[in-house]
Amino acid sequence: MNIIDELEWRDAINQQTDAEGLRELTNSKAVSLYCGVDPTGDSMHIGHLIPFIMLKRFQLAGHRPVILIGGATGTIGDPSGRQTERSLQTLEQIQQNVEALTAQMKKLFVTEGDNQIRLVNNYDWTHKINVIEFLRDYGKNFSINTMLAKDVVSSRLDSGISFTEFSYQILQSLDFLHLYRHEDVQLQIGGSDQWGNITSGLDLIRKKEGADAKAFGLTIPLMLKADGTKFGKSAGGAVWLDPAKTTPYEFYQFWANTDDRDVVKYLKYFTFLTKEEIEALAEKVQTEPHKREAQKALAEEMTRFVHGEEMLEQAKRITAALFSGDIRSLTADEIEQGFKEMPTYESSSETKNIVDWLVELGIEPSKRQAREDITNGAISLNGERVSDVAFEVAAELAIGGRFIIVRKGKKSYSLVKLA
Repeated sequence: MNIIDELEWRDAINQQTDAEGLRELTNSKAVSLYCGVDPTGDSMHIGHLIPFIMLKRFQLAGHRPVILIGGATGTIGDPSGRQTERSLQTLEQIQQNVEALTAQMKKLFVTEGDNQIRLVNNYDWTHKINVIEFLRDYGKNFSINTMLAKDVVSSRLDSGISFTEFSYQILQSLDFLHLYRHEDVQLQIGGSDQWGNITSGLDLIRKKEGADAKAFGLTIPLMLKADGTKFGKSAGGAVWLDPAKTTPYEFYQFWANTDDRDVVKYLKYFTFLTKEEIEALAEKVQTEPHKREAQKALAEEMTRFVHGEEMLEQAKRITAALFSGDIRSLTADEIEQGFKEMPTYESSSETKNIVDWLVELGIEPSKRQAREDITNGAISLNGERVSDVAFEVAAELAIGGRFIIVRKGKKSYSLVKLA
């Protein structure tokens, strides 16, 4: 299957500058293509993944991807999708972000001994250009009228846009030209909001290299959930690729909780499962939705891809333990992941009667209620039911010497940290 045919089957194409020309090019040779990300933070989130997974698909089809980290463009900020000016970060912070994103990209997309995916930083060629060269050699090729007509700029005219952000599309166009000249890059891909920047780059290439220069642009659709809300957000905010920001368990759970209406779309967009495998899972969604096999496959594929097999197995262990109530099978680190968003209390390591302990922490509102819940078997500590009101809570009970998990009723969990 031609790579363009595969992307169309996956519903992963929004716009193309020359669909037939690109199909012919990808059929005839191995094509170099690129996608970029600006270092506005020290981690990507799952929304950033979509175009880079597309790059990986091109690589698997025999093409040559280039990943661009925007060390230069990140200093001024892309105005797309925003109605206000970005707050500029310091150059030191941007460099730290560049290093973090570069490491993240290498972990996800570059295997040892693999020279097919190249990583570049646009600061390397942009910082050598002085302001006179920028205006004479590049600015002269851009019409203000055309730039104003781009959605990325026109959407900001009412609220205002600085010359700095206005000039972003020139810098990104310069990237495409540089990579066309020095890396044989003929295709840029990006999100639907990058269409204006991509077409500006194509215009610059043709003005500089001639009208017959073969260069192409392709964008992916805007990702929305079935309920119309923006993809990539959880109740706690963005779903990050950095495990320090979003734990592997939280990452796994995000995908495992995907709506039936979205799961097949996500399998197509994000995983490298075959058409036959995805169609079989799609059938399961229709015939046996209660088993959630498609969601499990999605969660496993994505957690394995981003965090590796070991972290996937850990996330599955936490999930199974919470479902079964077998809390003691978890390590202290796994408990910290699994109960991160649950109510958390701090306790001394002093041995105390369970009734007094529950009330002092605030898990129970009164001693009468505590005694009633204990007597009725509604209280469990680390998965073990406690029905004796004389029970003594001691530090030895804590898992890893750190945590005691209190379950009240069937679903109300609390995490108690021992000081």
